[in-house]
Amino acid sequence: MPNPVFRSKAFQEPVQQARQEQHAGYQYAQGQAQQSQPTGSVGQAPQTGDPGNMSSEQLAQMYQQPSATAADTGRMTYGSVINRTSLVFLMLVAGAVFGWTFATPVENAGLYFIAAGVGFVFGLINAFKREPSPAMISIYAVATGVFLGGLSSMFDQRWPGIAFQAVLATLSVFAVVLALYRSGKVRATPKMTRIVMIAMVGYLLFSVLNFVLMITGAIDGMFGMRSGWLGIAIGLLAVFLASYSLVMDFTSIEEGVRAGAPERYSWTAAFGLATTMVWLYVEILRILAIFNQD
Repeated sequence: MPNPVFRSKAFQEPVQQARQEQHAGYQYAQGQAQQSQPTGSVGQAPQTGDPGNMSSEQLAQMYQQPSATAADTGRMTYGSVINRTSLVFLMLVAGAVFGWTFATPVENAGLYFIAAGVGFVFGLINAFKREPSPAMISIYAVATGVFLGGLSSMFDQRWPGIAFQAVLATLSVFAVVLALYRSGKVRATPKMTRIVMIAMVGYLLFSVLNFVLMITGAIDGMFGMRSGWLGIAIGLLAVFLASYSLVMDFTSIEEGVRAGAPERYSWTAAFGLATTMVWLYVEILRILAIFNQD
């Protein structure tokens, strides 16, 4: 389903909040003018901040003051989202490098199970936490990165080059979706969002059933029911769902910036994008593995 982290009120408050905070720019300029105005001579009433009692020179000085930006008022901006997202992805990559380089999937399988468990737990905590926690998001990124590094190494040992192909395909899908969204050709409509959410629920139930059948031994094979061309078709559906989830993530971030969400929610946006990208990468990696297996 869509990232629950974007259900926070900070991403859904009306744009009126942003307009109210933009008014802080005028108040800031007015305060600067009050500090710079003369106090008046003896017997003369001092001038106040009322524009009606200010000279033309003071009025000009007041309106020449720069308006308070989103950063000045502590609001989330696209720049802050990019910075936090870059940091989260750096931690993901660092964890993946460790998982790939300093451990082998066979000898240290327990490490990857622990990393997967930590990433899953902290992912749930961050997803439903009201206020973003940079520390918890960092733990999620590093632990998930270690797991992805081990998983990628295991697949790459069996099918050399598959991890690089999966990374390249994931980045390509992200770039295409972002370009289409920026151009306005792709938007998250209410009707399409409902359809995708229903499909995501169905996909989740199928994945849980497939996992249970695999661990109980009811189905053989590396991917259970997701083997062969059926597995490839299901994987392509999952890639489409993850791609549309990116569109919903971009929409939520845009609404959060427009609504004047607090700057700390840039961490929430970064976490939401990271979870979607991890899902997309795993699905592409699995599709390539099934294709090579056949």
